[in-house]
Parts: sequence; C-alpha cells; structure tokens
Amino acid sequence: MTNTSRKKAVDAYRARQTARGLVRFEVTAPADDRELVRALVRKLAQPGAEAQGARDGLRALLGDEPPSQGGIVAALRRSPLVGANLDLSRSREEGRELDL
Repeated sequence: MTNTSRKKAVDAYRARQTARGLVRFEVTAPADDRELVRALVRKLAQPGAEAQGARDGLRALLGDEPPSQGGIVAALRRSPLVGANLDLSRSREEGRELDL
C-alpha cells in the first residue's frame, strides 16, 4: 500500500466520522488510565440511552457549568485598581544616538 492510498483511506475514514458527528482530538492522561479513557470514549461515541446515561453521570460528577467567557475582563473589573486614575501613558523619548 502506498502512502497515497493510506492517506485516501484515512481521509475517507475521518470524513465518515465527521458525518457521524464525531471529531478527533488528543487527550493527555496517565498511562494506567489508557484503557479506561478508551472505553469511556467508545461508550460516548455510541448513540443511545446508555451513552446519554454516561454523559449525565459525568456531568453530575464534574459539574454541568459551561465554560465561562470573559473571565479576564471580569477579573480586571474586580481589581482594586479600578477607579484609581492611574497615569499609564508612556514617555516618547527619541533615545540616544549611537555611533556605528
């Protein structure tokens, strides 16, 4: 099998997976958890009530809060420096002359 045919086969497989609504991503975990993570992913990839039950259990375990956006802006607004009227302008010095 040449590299071209392998690439076509992989591309076709990934296109089928995408059509099923699945995406490929990388996970970093301890080596001892490899089979556990793979089994969990296989279970979640299957349609049906059993996979939904696993999702619901994971959400209950991990918390069902969606990732918040604007966390940096909110932290800056809570800063004690808000309203301190700091002068943050920079001086525009030309610098020194160099004899090269």
